[in-house]
Amino acid sequence: MALTLHEALVPGWLQVLGSVGGLVGKAEAWCEEEGHSPSELIGARLSGSMLPFAYQVASCWTHSAYAVQCAQEGEFTPYMDPPPEDFEGLREKLDDASRYLEELDPDLLESIAGNEMTFRIGEKIAWTFGVQDFLLRFSTPNFYFHAATAYDVLRMKGLDIGKRDYLGALPIR
Repeated sequence: MALTLHEALVPGWLQVLGSVGGLVGKAEAWCEEEGHSPSELIGARLSGSMLPFAYQVASCWTHSAYAVQCAQEGEFTPYMDPPPEDFEGLREKLDDASRYLEELDPDLLESIAGNEMTFRIGEKIAWTFGVQDFLLRFSTPNFYFHAATAYDVLRMKGLDIGKRDYLGALPIR
């Protein structure tokens, strides 16, 4: 049996959106228990040239639900609004992505998989992809990069989390 685009993308995205939501919850609890300001984690970066934890979390929405919305329209422009500045806002972003993906008609992705779409940044960059390639080879690696980076920021700050926290709810039979 062939794997559909929906099956290749959505279950994994939902699993990791859930795990990143768990990380946000652990970050909030750590701040409360250890007496740290939430901004210490929300604004934390692995290095000065990287974007902060909040951006990494919000980018999980960007490279899942938003990417699918853009694929339907035929153009993806990076979402550059500032990320939420509190844990509740980060949870809402993740919940919005999960709701959108849970309600997504599996046939929709198949119907647009062969369409062309453009990744555009201003006037200088315009890359044309097939929707399937864009979602599988551009958005998905970005999605996992940002999820792993959010995890890494929390590990760097000293939270007691491990690989199981990153993996989230596994589809064990």
